[in-house]
Amino acid sequence: MQKGTRRNIFVAATYGATLLLGLILGQNYADQQGKNPSSSLVPIGFSDNSYKIQQVLDLLSNTYVDSLNLDSLQNGAINHIVSHLDPYSSYLLANESQAQSEALEGTFEGIGLEYFNLNDTLLVVGLITNGPSEKAGLKVGDRIITIDSTQVSGRNIAQKVVDRLIRGKKGSGVKLYVVRDSVLMPSPYKVIRDQVSVSSIDVAYLIKPTVGYIKVRRFGLKTAEDFRQSITELKKQGAQSLILDLRDNGGGYFHIAIRLASEFFNEQKVLVYTRGAHENKREYFSDGNGVYTDGKLVVLINEYTASASEIVAGAVQDWDRGTIVGRRSYGKGIVQEQFDFSDGSRVNLSISRYYTPLGRSIQKKYTANWSSMIDYSSMYNGLWMLDTTFAHAQIYRTMAGRELFSGGGISPDIEISIDSNAVSVLYQQISQSSYLEQFVYERFTKKLPAYSIENFLQGYHLPQQEYIAFLAYLKDRNIVIDDRKGKDLLELIQSDIEAIVGRYYFGREAYFKVKNRYDNYVEQAIRILIATDPAID
Repeated sequence: MQKGTRRNIFVAATYGATLLLGLILGQNYADQQGKNPSSSLVPIGFSDNSYKIQQVLDLLSNTYVDSLNLDSLQNGAINHIVSHLDPYSSYLLANESQAQSEALEGTFEGIGLEYFNLNDTLLVVGLITNGPSEKAGLKVGDRIITIDSTQVSGRNIAQKVVDRLIRGKKGSGVKLYVVRDSVLMPSPYKVIRDQVSVSSIDVAYLIKPTVGYIKVRRFGLKTAEDFRQSITELKKQGAQSLILDLRDNGGGYFHIAIRLASEFFNEQKVLVYTRGAHENKREYFSDGNGVYTDGKLVVLINEYTASASEIVAGAVQDWDRGTIVGRRSYGKGIVQEQFDFSDGSRVNLSISRYYTPLGRSIQKKYTANWSSMIDYSSMYNGLWMLDTTFAHAQIYRTMAGRELFSGGGISPDIEISIDSNAVSVLYQQISQSSYLEQFVYERFTKKLPAYSIENFLQGYHLPQQEYIAFLAYLKDRNIVIDDRKGKDLLELIQSDIEAIVGRYYFGREAYFKVKNRYDNYVEQAIRILIATDPAID
């Protein structure tokens, strides 16, 4: 997604929706453009009925029998119209817009603490390194009893209430009363809120002596910068090959994806181009100054790899720069730009389609079902029916002669078969609940271990009796697993529990290191790299 530089511009009529133009431009548009003429656009597509919706709102305001919340009506009307354009254009209220910006920019004002509500007590399960909470002296394992004067323990308090108590303006203070090692600390910890940064790089480490592994969660404002630092450090440690994990990465900023993809090329090459009904063709090139231009590269993708992630994978594949491993990506090939309103709300508007260097469109086909009355809030739901077939796919050839196809996402070079156990209803029910975390935090958090993370990763495996105890734990919560299914799910659940234990003891990095020990995608990537470099072991 490109972050727009134009502010307070109500623009949608350029896409043929005169009705939307009438709603968005209206009298508010005229008022704001009078105050800020430098941001004005020449409207296209006006008709005598362009202001019909604004006239209806005025009519309701002046004559309707009951008092109305016109802001709510207007928001609903905008959301309804924008949701009919395509699956990805969206209208966000001010709080939703702020949450999206914080997620993409990787910064927020808070105390840098991660908690889990364990039996109505807030258990500290993670701290941002050098963040406000860590600086104030809090530790993983602390149990928060009171926030300022509000008791939060034993009250079944809602998460949004806790977040409201903890969040606040930079420089303001909050007092946390905690129990540590079953003892109430004599005085509260005063934490001064600050700007907290969270990297969109989940983990970067040597998975083998000469193989680096980097997992990118999303393409945020600092992702390219963080990636460059990570790969530079891995090279210093001896990395000669790289596994780039883009699984479950739903995208982010378009221009950041371009910057990250540039790191794989030592000359200027087209990485992607865009074109729309009101956007001329525009090519985006690598800058020729990549820091990882020669080493072997494997990119991991799955069905939740989307948008900006598909730009990176498509460029790597089209230029034969690396091997794509996994399952066919989601297939979102439309770019949105942000248009912000003065009240903090925002329209994310689709402005163009993007194409890989060979000219492949990876966008799934979609058709509008105007009679559908369903939830528009999810990118994967809404009123859009997506055609994911390759019935009319066009064939392209790379410089190395490989055949690639357009439409319906990026197809991997090496496909990983679906694990029927991982996608089973039973496992999804377990993994999407909080039972795994509850089990771990109830049984494994009495005290921190005396051994190192290296010893943990090399030597710790969940004892069989603990797995049996977890199955009994599930049975008490009306999830009954028979012996056969218990054997089928053993490895999956073992890895989940071990990873959560590792994260609690040693931090976020340990979680991914543990999960990668059992990961078929990662194993396949390493086999590919070994095939080209037998020295890897």
